Amino acid sequence: MATFIILGNYTAQGMAAIKESPARVAAAREQLAAIGVTLKDFYLTMGEYDMVVVAEAPDNATVARALIALGVQGNISSTTMAALTEDEFKALIADMP
Repeated sequence: MATFIILGNYTAQGMAAIKESPARVAAAREQLAAIGVTLKDFYLTMGEYDMVVVAEAPDNATVARALIALGVQGNISSTTMAALTEDEFKALIADMP
């Protein structure tokens, strides 16, 4: 499974119904699992982004499909980064001259 870091912001619609956000996170966890994405961690953050999510998915297309499905609901916007673990990083550079 590939790891993805998702940086998210609440939209005006999402902020207007912020008290529903915990239930939306739980629903997203189930919705994502149904298409092969595991939401590993969710953090509410302060600063440029309102939330940071760590997710696992089999590939880029699967996580893209999941984020489009969440995005059309209108509560969040997101920026996604593929991430390598420390061990994956070490393996990647092990054969470099």
